[in-house]
Amino acid sequence: MRIAITRLKGKEGDDQARCARRGHDCYAVSPLIGEMDSDQIDAFIQDVKEKKFDCIFFTSALPAQNIGPYLQDLPLPRVIAIGPQTAKALREYGIPCEVLHEFYSRAFVPFLGDWIAGKKIGIPRSDVPNDKLMNGIRDAGGFPFEFQIYSLIPTYEQLNLDNAEGVMFTSALSFKSAIWKRREDLVLIAIGEITAETMEDAGLVPDVVGDGSLEGTLDELNLFLLTNPGG
Repeated sequence: MRIAITRLKGKEGDDQARCARRGHDCYAVSPLIGEMDSDQIDAFIQDVKEKKFDCIFFTSALPAQNIGPYLQDLPLPRVIAIGPQTAKALREYGIPCEVLHEFYSRAFVPFLGDWIAGKKIGIPRSDVPNDKLMNGIRDAGGFPFEFQIYSLIPTYEQLNLDNAEGVMFTSALSFKSAIWKRREDLVLIAIGEITAETMEDAGLVPDVVGDGSLEGTLDELNLFLLTNPGG
């Protein structure tokens, strides 16, 4: 299947190779662009240098890719990556990290358990609010320090789905920001349950719901295609 995958403009990475390994072709469509905030990046790096954190939590690969080069020669606290692609980005700069057991920020506090109490957590992330994460850390006795190192800005460009047999929305915001023409023959794919809930709230029930990862979502797509011949 040829799949259009929502990605930040220029940040499709190795999607094609990953899709090919599961028998699909893909290309990126970009309802959003990421704009970095150098002041916030500098502030975060300075706090790392001053050893202000007991733990750093990377909630996506983009902060890891942009901050990793500045951290690779610094003594670091405990580092947590939300998923394997974020971990891969960190490890490319020689930064050892742990990986959550599921690809959602809600898993962060349970992953740390009682250890989090009294700990200062540095979180370089986007400007999209995540009150559940911040409140969850506080409720567990931790102290979150959020650095909004990039903004997610709509491109207002219509997604090119002319040659796509399916479209995969990789976040709730990418779905909300997307301008696209719906087709009855288009397989609708949500990368995870939060994205799926957002789609359902808009009156669209996804055909496929993944586990929050690209590979897991493609596995679910293959199961869907197996049980629904012809799409």
